Amino acid sequence: MVDHSLKGKTVLIAGGAKNLGGLIARDLAEHGAKAVAVHYNSVASKAEADATVAAVQAAGAKAVALQANLTSAGSMEKLFADAIAAVGRPDIAINTVGKVLKKPIVEISEAEYDEMSAVNAKSAFFFLKEAGKHVNDNGKVCTLVTSLLGAFTPFYAAYAGTKAPVEHFTRAAAKEFGERGISVTAIGPGPMDTPFFYPAEGADAVAYHKTAAALSKFTKTGLTHIEDIVPYIRFMVSDGWWMTGQTILVNGGYTTK
Repeated sequence: MVDHSLKGKTVLIAGGAKNLGGLIARDLAEHGAKAVAVHYNSVASKAEADATVAAVQAAGAKAVALQANLTSAGSMEKLFADAIAAVGRPDIAINTVGKVLKKPIVEISEAEYDEMSAVNAKSAFFFLKEAGKHVNDNGKVCTLVTSLLGAFTPFYAAYAGTKAPVEHFTRAAAKEFGERGISVTAIGPGPMDTPFFYPAEGADAVAYHKTAAALSKFTKTGLTHIEDIVPYIRFMVSDGWWMTGQTILVNGGYTTK
């Protein structure tokens, strides 16, 4: 019988310094992971990465912070190599990296499109490639997408459009890695109460999103909260191994697809 618990597992989290990624790192350590490699993008997030590492260590797990811009295949290869050198081969690999752009299609420049594609789609593809090469047999791989994949809405073409390929990447990787017992899933949260959300939205849009869900009035802000999403991810990388190949869309902490 394969052990699908978190006890003694080694974890790599791309975008694990802060917000949702940082809370995932802390949570998995608190639930038995023995080591967590925390990726951060730039010097601007180093202090938060260090704070997450300290929290993971306080929970009794080994931890390391690794800096990289993950928009090239080479940088993704180096991230996995550095993580393995520091804490060992991962049993669990989680990718929370993403960039949002809210803008009409007719106003999006080629440079903006290329950046969105590199951050949201290209990085996810090469994360899965390296995970397929380095995650231990019977391991878990999970990527963050967006609940906008199930929406019919304007202005997010470059964001949701460059996250959409990750659904197919997930299905393909699940088929290809499954013979080694590796589960591959994706989870798409609704608008989250984090600094990732607010800069892209005007005041009217923020007010709308805070009241849009039927359950909005029962939450602290009306938005999805990272503490609501973390249990889903913990489930997907432990007990939820049998859900491989699926994308779960979540709004306000409740599954909608």
